[in-house]
Order: sequence, then C-alpha cells, then structure tokens
Amino acid sequence: MANGRILHTMLRVGDLDRSIAFYTDVMGMDLLRKRENEAYKYTLAFVGYGDESQGAVIELTYNWDTTEYDMGSAFGHIAIGVSDVYATCDAIKAAGGNVTREPGPVKGGSTHIAFVRDPDGYQIELIQRD
Repeated sequence: MANGRILHTMLRVGDLDRSIAFYTDVMGMDLLRKRENEAYKYTLAFVGYGDESQGAVIELTYNWDTTEYDMGSAFGHIAIGVSDVYATCDAIKAAGGNVTREPGPVKGGSTHIAFVRDPDGYQIELIQRD
C-alpha cells in the first residue's frame, strides 16, 4: 500500500462542545466539519490545522448516551509539531489548557517536548520542530 495516507485519528469524547472548544480555542485547530447521525445517535466533528486533503486530522466521536470512557492502557498519545514548544505551552495555559509535562529536552536526547491533556484525558505530545 505504497500510496496510502493517514486520514484521521478518532477519539471518543464525552462532551462534544467541550472537546471542540479545547481543540479550537486551546490548541488552535479549526473545526473542519461536523455531522450528526440521528438514527444511530452520534455526532462526528473533525478538527485540524488545515484542509483534510493536505494532512491528517482528528475525528471527535460523540455517542449521545455516553459521557465518559475508560482510557485503557494501549493508546499512548497524539503528537503535534510546533515551532516553539515553550511559547505554545504558555499560550495553552493562558487559554485554560492542562500542561502535564512542562517543556524541556526529552530524556536522553536534545529534542524539546511537552505534554498536554485534553478534557477527556487524552495525551497530546508537543514536539519542537526546527
């Protein structure tokens, strides 16, 4: 499958409006599209930093009758490249976001990273890109 491309990562969320606000207001993404399915009682919202035709996005799935999920131990995190991890963390904190690992060099390396937790508990790694 040499011509494949990652389209999106799906996260199940307990409060869609809260999650959209986090990803748009705190993380600076755009709400790209939203679709409700009344017959099966769920809503999908796609957020990202650009058009879906250009790169991967996040699909937020809200099942109308579920307000929280068990995180489990298999999923790790979503990684986002940023130009200045320190300034990005300052902006996230100023917008009410939860930085769970302050920016700094990765253990045993020189890349600067930080971690943020979204409202449902998903971890987001910020990686400084030179």
